[in-house]
This record gives sequence, structure tokens and C-alpha cells, in this order.
Amino acid sequence: MAKSKNGSVNRRGFLKGAAAGAAALVTSVESSEAQTRVGNSPGQRSGAAAPAGGAPAPTAAQLARDAGNVQPPAATARAVTRPGSDLMTQVLKDLGIEYVAANPGSSFEGLQESLINYGNPPNKAPEFITALHEESAVTMAHGYGKAEGKPMCALLHGTIGIQHAAMSIYQCYYDKTPALLLAGRDEGFIAAHTANDMASMVRSFTKWDAQPKTLEESLTAIQRAYNEAITPPQGPALVVLDIELQKEEAKTMKVPGYQPPRITGIESAQAKEIAKGLVDAQNPRIAVGRLRTPQGIKNAVQLAELVGASTSTSATGGPMSFPQRHPLCGPGANTTYDYTLGLETAGAQASITGPGLATLLSRDTANIAFGGISPNAGGRNNGARGGRGGAAGGNALTLTADAEASLPAIIDEVQRQLTSDKKRVIQDRSAKHAEANQKAHIEAVTQAVQAKRAGWDASPISTARIYSELWPLIMNEDWCFSSPSGFSGGHNAQLWDHNKPYSYLGGQGAGGMGYGAPASVGAALAAKSRGRFVVNIQTDGDLNYAPGVLWTAVHHQLPMLTVMHNNRAWHQELMFVEYMAGVRGRGTDRGHIGSSLRDPYIDYKKMAEGYGMAGEGPISDPKLLAAALKRGVDSVKKGHPYMIDVITQPR
Repeated sequence: MAKSKNGSVNRRGFLKGAAAGAAALVTSVESSEAQTRVGNSPGQRSGAAAPAGGAPAPTAAQLARDAGNVQPPAATARAVTRPGSDLMTQVLKDLGIEYVAANPGSSFEGLQESLINYGNPPNKAPEFITALHEESAVTMAHGYGKAEGKPMCALLHGTIGIQHAAMSIYQCYYDKTPALLLAGRDEGFIAAHTANDMASMVRSFTKWDAQPKTLEESLTAIQRAYNEAITPPQGPALVVLDIELQKEEAKTMKVPGYQPPRITGIESAQAKEIAKGLVDAQNPRIAVGRLRTPQGIKNAVQLAELVGASTSTSATGGPMSFPQRHPLCGPGANTTYDYTLGLETAGAQASITGPGLATLLSRDTANIAFGGISPNAGGRNNGARGGRGGAAGGNALTLTADAEASLPAIIDEVQRQLTSDKKRVIQDRSAKHAEANQKAHIEAVTQAVQAKRAGWDASPISTARIYSELWPLIMNEDWCFSSPSGFSGGHNAQLWDHNKPYSYLGGQGAGGMGYGAPASVGAALAAKSRGRFVVNIQTDGDLNYAPGVLWTAVHHQLPMLTVMHNNRAWHQELMFVEYMAGVRGRGTDRGHIGSSLRDPYIDYKKMAEGYGMAGEGPISDPKLLAAALKRGVDSVKKGHPYMIDVITQPR
């Protein structure tokens, strides 16, 4: 919904659409009335006798109009037979875009009409997804991109849509997640919603942007934006599309053929050197960070199995990493490694890491005087998001190339260098690693379960119990844990098995709130056609930033289970304030002011019901939790989103 400068609210494009509709109605009525006129005196019409007071009685046409019985004007031939927005939509189809999320706006009415009507069948691949806020639309694309490793599209309305979406664009950029952003521009309608260079508002945290001047340029710009988004370092790319280009008659213009980007891997000599190190090693190790796509994960598994290397994974911290419960994942039978390869993470002998966030800082940000983002920027954890640096003692070989693109060449070289004798040694080593890793896994889980029994029967309910009782219900299903888990204890890392590229999507990148639910909706869009469902353990403070996305989940019937971590506060901030009050000797009895959600408490079940979502709660008795979780899982397995409000311990 658009707001004018004085704060009054207008539906985007409503005034323009209403004016056009009113004009059509008046024209229709006047035409109808003209047909009823006869050659009598002026002001007198057929069937209408003038009353004594002089005012004419209502005509038959007027009565029909007031009763809503006016016939619409006869259909006319289409003024535009091949609108430019049809070609834009075809480009999105060619790119394999599944969904376009948007809150409607007049600046892209041409493109929206094409998205919902062009093609056979219409409104499929891409499908138009109704968002209640641009921030949520972009965060849906963020969640989808992390789940699938490829972009979803978000459509933004003018200056105000870009500003609404800015925080989500920033998080997507910081999280190095691909997303395709299209912004409509309508210079002739509302001046406040238009600017000469709208992309400048987010230029310092997008990978690439363009404002094409012709329809032909628009088509190639969308293709390039997609390629920029998926080329490492991945991120959001933006194209501004003028409304007149969307409405332009394309005539015989052809949609340009799509050419995917060439993503650079290591050179053949480097692949041969790394393969030799792995094959000749007595105890090789492969450290796997975050790769780009599920295919990259398959290749990493193949390489580890070929050389019998124990592996580490970042699967419990984010998507697209080595399967956590693979037999080779763990410390292995021997923790003295004589050759270590790092894939998008540090390695002792060799590391292959793609270009980092620093590469994006070279973009021109002068227009908005934004200082850029430090590649290893961190908050209270002193830059814990780092990890591009070398291991202790330094790296013998550090290569700036995309690890996923490098894997096929390394695999080919390994296969060339393997002999029968080496294969027997590798087979024996792999069996020993599998046995040791299985034992280590059982010990770790046993210790974790014992440690998490504290407060098991307490009320409010412990977050560990939520994770523990949910796991048996989903362990044999195809699931995606879509929301951040840090604020709810991160118990999934010890209690769940993360064996799929999308098992856990990780945190929100830059730490911004309003992420969990819309990112889960984006992940659920990816899950819907793939026979899986998503689990969203949703913090209460975060949901209140963008609750309208619950309606989107219901409207599009998405398989999303939302379990509220309802501790009735922004508890991290509450702890900070209480600590500050304590060290200043002022007591903590007023620490809740400004950091808690009480007086009144928020009823999330009713909130969900208001958006049409089924659910239950609030649940404060832990004995009732397991049955509620089962009902929720059963619902989402049938494709119906479900909300369970659980009153929880702080963490």
C-alpha cells in the first residue's frame, strides 16, 4: 500500500484504475441513455414524464445504472497484441524462475498482467506470489535461494517499494544468496514513487543493477542480472523496468537466447597437484564449507568417497554443505591428517575459496555515501562470521576460485591417479573412518540428550524439549529447517541429522529481524512441488515485524509448520539491559521496559487464525506438546500450514 507525503494511504494504482473505470462506466451509461432519447423537447426522455416541480423523473437507463444492470460496452480488438511485458515474462520462463513475489503496484501493472495471463498454462513457472510487504517478498527470495541454490524473483514498486525492501536486500547480499529483483518505474503517475536513479538507494549492497532504456535492453538486462546473481560471490541483482517498456508493442522482436555464465574453477595443473596430494596421503581430510548448489554437494561427497577422506561440514550452520551423518563426516579414525583440502573454508595444505564479499565493495557507492560492508564484520562475537583466512601455520596453496566449479577437474584427476593398490587402501581407511565416526556420533548425541534434560518437565517449556519431541516426527520425512535456531538454543545441531543440502538454512545473514517467517515461506515455495515440508521454529519478536506473510502461506497452501518460541520478549536485548542495570547498581526490576512483550500478551494462535491459518495454543504444559507437534506435522504433510504457539523458556 502506497503512502503519500502527508501520510494518507492509497492503494497503488487505485486512483488511476478507478479513474479509468469511472470513465468507461460514464461512457457506457451516456451511450445507453442517448439511445433512449426521442425527438421531444430538450430535457424530456422516453418513458419519463416531468413532475410538477419541473425536475425530470429518472430514466430507464438511470434506473438500470443505479440497480447495477448496465451492460458493459462491447469488446474491442486488443490494442496491443504482443506487449513487451510478455517478452519479459518469457525471459523469466527461459531462466527457470519458478516464482515472482510481489505486493501489487501500478509501476509494474503491465508485467503483473503478463505474469498472470501469458503462457500455457498461465501463471505457472513463474507463478505470481502475493506478498503483503516488499520486505517479505525479498526475504521469501532469500529463503528460496538458500534452499535451492538458485534465484527466485521479487518485484518491487518504485522508490517506496525499494525502500521497504532495503533491509531484506541488505541481508540477502550479506548472506551471499542469489536473488533476482525487478523494480517498476512509472514516471507519469506518482512523482514521489519515481526517481532518476532508483537503484542508487541499494547500490552498495546489490551485486549489479541496470535501468534499461529500450525493450530490447530490458530483456538482456534481466538475463544478465540473473547471471550476476548466480556468479560467485552470489547476491541480489536489480533491474529497473519502465512502465512504458512493459506496455510497448513488441511487434516481431525476438527473445534473446539465454547464455549461462562461465564460472571459473582452478586450472588443470592445480587440479592435478591437489589430486596427487589427496591420493598419496595416508590420512587425507576435506573441510567443506558452503557450496552453491546441490550438485556441488554431490561432487564433494564423490571426491571424499574416492579418496577415503574424513570430512568436516558446516551443515549445522547453514545450507549447501557436506551431509552431517555421512560415514566419512566426523573426526575419523585418526585425527593426524597429512593432507587437508578446504572447499570454501580454510585448509592446511590447500584451500579453494571463491571471491568474497570484499569483491562487491568495489561497486560505486558515491551516490548514497554508504561506506560499504566489512567482509568479516561481526557484532558482539568479534567477527565470528569470518573463516576465509588460513589455518594455523599458513596454507601451502590458497586458490581464489569457485570450489564447486573446481571439483569436476579434481575428481577427474583423482580417478586418473588411482591404482588398484591405492583403492584397496582407501576402502580399508573408509571403513575405519565410518566405524569411528559412528561411535563419536552416538557418544555426542548421548551426552547432548543428557545435558538437555534439565528443565524437561518445567513450565514454561524448554526449547530443548521442542527440538527433542519434534525430531522423531520428522526424522523419516523430507524436511527443511528454514528458520534461524540461535535464539532457540540451536539444539538441532546435536539432536537432528542434517543430511540434505537444504536441511538447515542457517541464520539471517546480517542479523536483521523480520526474517524467519518470510524466509520459511520462500523455502516452503521451494518445498511445495518437491514433496517436502519446512519447519519454522519462530521467535516471537521476529514474527511481529512481518506477520502478514502468514496469509501468504495460507493463500498459496504452503507446507510450513510454525512452532512459536514464545518467550514474550526480545530476550537477548532484555539480558543486555538487565546486565547493564546490574553493573550500574540500579537493580534489574525495570529491565523489562522496552524489551518485553507483555501487558497484554500476544495470542499467536489468534493472529494465525486472523490470517486463515489453522493452529493451537498457547501451550504451557509440556505434557501436551508432543501431541500438538504431531497434529502440526500431519497437517503440513497434507500441504496445509499450521501454527503451534508454545510458551517457552528464554532460550
